[in-house]
Order: sequence, then C-alpha cells, then structure tokens
Amino acid sequence: MFLITLRYNQPMAQVTALQEGHMNWLKTYFAEGIFVAAGRKIPRTGGVIFASRVARDELERILAEDPFSAVADYDIIEFLPTLNDDRLSALLTL
Repeated sequence: MFLITLRYNQPMAQVTALQEGHMNWLKTYFAEGIFVAAGRKIPRTGGVIFASRVARDELERILAEDPFSAVADYDIIEFLPTLNDDRLSALLTL
C-alpha cells in the first residue's frame, strides 16, 4: 500500500485550472481499484492519496499522468498495514 502526498508548488489559480482534469484522473484509478482514498490537505496546500494493488514503478507512471503533476510535488511512502481499526480491516487484504 502507498500513501502519496501532494504539495502544490504553483499559485492556487494554476491548481484550480487543472482541477477538473485531476478529478477525472482520480476517478479513472478509483474505477480500476488502484486508488482507495483521496482528498485535500487542510489548509489547502496539496492532497493525499492512498493506493494499493500496484507496483511502485507503475504508480510512478500513473502519477506522471496526473494533470496536477504540473503544479505539485509528490512524496510516495510505501507501507504495510499490520494494525488497524476493524472499520479498515479491508485494507489488510489489498
């Protein structure tokens, strides 16, 4: 499983201009079962994505497709969920 953090590196006007394409990109990979959760940071300085069922090199290729790649830097953290609340038990099977 991966935790991806996005940090905007351009003015918010440029981020907003790419919002629709970014949302469509997210929906594509949610439909494929690769993205598990995604959302904005608060305050709005970037975002967070949880991904699974993907190799790191493939994830890097997918992230390069994101329209936000023109306005954000990405940090990728790979982790193995071994302890979780029962409400998230499905994460252990991903």
